[in-house]
Amino acid sequence: MNSFTVRMARWSALHPWRAIIGWLVFVVLCLGLGSAVGVNSAKTADYRVGEAGRAEAMAAEGQLERRSTEQVMISARPGALGETAARTAVEAAAKDLTTRFERLPEVESVAEPVLSGDGGTLLVEAALKGEERDAKDKVDALVAQTGAVQKANPGLLLEETGSPSISKGVDKQRGEDLALSEAITLPVTLITLLIVFGSVTMAGVPLLLALSSIAAAVGLSMVVSHISPDTGVGTNLILMIGLAVGVDYTLFYLKREREERARSNGTLSSEALVELAAATSGRAVVVSGLAVVVSTATLYLASDVIFSSLATGTIVVVLVAVLSSLTVLPALLVKLGRRAERRERRRAERGKPVRRRTTRGESGGRVWAALLRPANRHPVATLCVAVLALLALAAPLAGLKITEMSRDTHSREIPAMQVYDRLNEAFPERRVTHDVVVRADAGRSGEVTAALSKLAELAHTDPLFTDTERIRTSDDRRVSVLELKVPHLGNSDEAYDSLDHLRDEYVPATVGGIEGAEYGVSGDVARYSDYPAHQNSKLPLVLGALLLVTFAMTLYAFRSVVLALLGVVLNLLSAAAALGLLVLVFQGSWAEGPLNFDSTGSIGSRVPLFLFVILFGLSMDYQVFVVSRIREAVLGGVPTRQAVLDGIRSSASVVTSAAAVMTTVFTSFVFLHIIEMKQIGFVLAVAVLLDAFVIRVLILPAAMLLLGEASWWPSRGVRRPVRENREASAVAADVR
Repeated sequence: MNSFTVRMARWSALHPWRAIIGWLVFVVLCLGLGSAVGVNSAKTADYRVGEAGRAEAMAAEGQLERRSTEQVMISARPGALGETAARTAVEAAAKDLTTRFERLPEVESVAEPVLSGDGGTLLVEAALKGEERDAKDKVDALVAQTGAVQKANPGLLLEETGSPSISKGVDKQRGEDLALSEAITLPVTLITLLIVFGSVTMAGVPLLLALSSIAAAVGLSMVVSHISPDTGVGTNLILMIGLAVGVDYTLFYLKREREERARSNGTLSSEALVELAAATSGRAVVVSGLAVVVSTATLYLASDVIFSSLATGTIVVVLVAVLSSLTVLPALLVKLGRRAERRERRRAERGKPVRRRTTRGESGGRVWAALLRPANRHPVATLCVAVLALLALAAPLAGLKITEMSRDTHSREIPAMQVYDRLNEAFPERRVTHDVVVRADAGRSGEVTAALSKLAELAHTDPLFTDTERIRTSDDRRVSVLELKVPHLGNSDEAYDSLDHLRDEYVPATVGGIEGAEYGVSGDVARYSDYPAHQNSKLPLVLGALLLVTFAMTLYAFRSVVLALLGVVLNLLSAAAALGLLVLVFQGSWAEGPLNFDSTGSIGSRVPLFLFVILFGLSMDYQVFVVSRIREAVLGGVPTRQAVLDGIRSSASVVTSAAAVMTTVFTSFVFLHIIEMKQIGFVLAVAVLLDAFVIRVLILPAAMLLLGEASWWPSRGVRRPVRENREASAVAADVR
């Protein structure tokens, strides 16, 4: 009763108003500081990996990096103008738009208009200045000029698309999706908590603490972004993880306080009850939070700016949620407890009977007794069947196909994506561009140009390429770039084949022969190809570190090598089964209708590794909480077999409630349009359900019942009470 969590709770309980006001000040300061320093967004250079990244860095050195471009298609509306008048109007509009674009400070250059193959559409393309990642913030000026030309030419149709306008459309759609997610999640979470506690006040505490933790984490993430750049996905994750763990941690603490209050039946003060909760569930919350933080930190080993951003957002919000449970939550419980005590005193003064405190589901119930019956009566069979079932669910992982979710996979509800599709139909020769970048001594510039020309000739003989190319050379003549066009979509097999032809055959046969030259192929397809390869190279390191830290955290929590190994195995089973279901659902087309998505036949390249890490962390929540209750009973002298059954039954209500909240939060992300977020939400929801109702109800109790006291090896502190209890029982038997 003198641990760190108890000391924190004791201070908070003795100074509740200081703790509450201090928490509010902390949240406001986090938001204020974050707003003051702003967000440090990741730059284009931060995303570079593999050969494509090296080639882009060389091109940037020669100031030949690819610029973000906007394309405007201009055509006559059907039946609005005659053929000659339409051609004249389209050309005039293209000239007007070109002039307008050239005057904009955001535009670096405007290419000559290009006529489509059918002669009915002119294409105006503008390259924007500055960072590729910042282009979406500049596109409004171009959209305004396109709108002005459209207004002046009602008989024409002007349609604008491009990476900047698509990115802006994706951001808008993401914002609308998050608003929908919040509209679904918050009411359902509140209803779930109302069912658990039967009190609006008690139900509101977890939700308010989770929301305040999210607010503080958003502010802190802005500050931390100046160390680890933000990629724009951190806020999504803070909302999703913050609401899930924030409510769960508060729920664990609240339920234990209510349980102790019901057990004491008015004999203990609110301060003492808070200390008891802090000594038990409070410690479990801290260990669970640290487990999530440590496991998530392994994502930094992936050496990827997006994973680093995801890890930072998760770590910040989990730490803030743990902090809220250690500081302001005990103060709120004391204030609420004192109010309840005053209410009971008034009832007593009026001569009314004092109501006995109860906690819903505190002792398990028939349902949980029935669910635990297979593990209790037939542990071997239960263990075998449950493990085989999870392995069967994990089987589809053998066919896992990961690809980089490219621009071609964005929702077609985005207007710019609809125009993008029409652009690809009207100008198929402009669908994909490969950039062959060469860096050599300035004296070899002529040799480099000749080699690139030879490379272009080889590409012309290949049906995968068009006959359009351009060679650019830096002012210092050290860097040259050859642009080659491919008439296939970026996510097509033909586009990837054309990249392989370049890298494996044409480039080595030409520029590869120049002494001292450095070269590489970049472009969208090269990025899509190199990113999964980069991840695969980091996968063993990240997974190895993840297994190690999971083992170490479980060993620290329970002082048991057996439980540490068991925890690793159970987490592997749970994560593998959830990912197997992900493959089964999203790599096929059978679930497209119910889940409202268009299957790409693959899983987003970032999804499996990220989810593996997050699932390991979240699984520790239930592992720590459930096993802590079992260990607590064993330390009190209860035999391990009985402690396993009692511990799981006593924690059943809170685990069910926590799982319901988490599942609700994660399921709401299935309604999002962004395919990767949809996949993440689906697999997290499935994993939580598997973990709560298969791992913790069937496999964990069956395994611990079979292991018996060996579960605690080599922890003497746990095995001693069991041995003493047996000796006491033997003595009692002799006396009788």
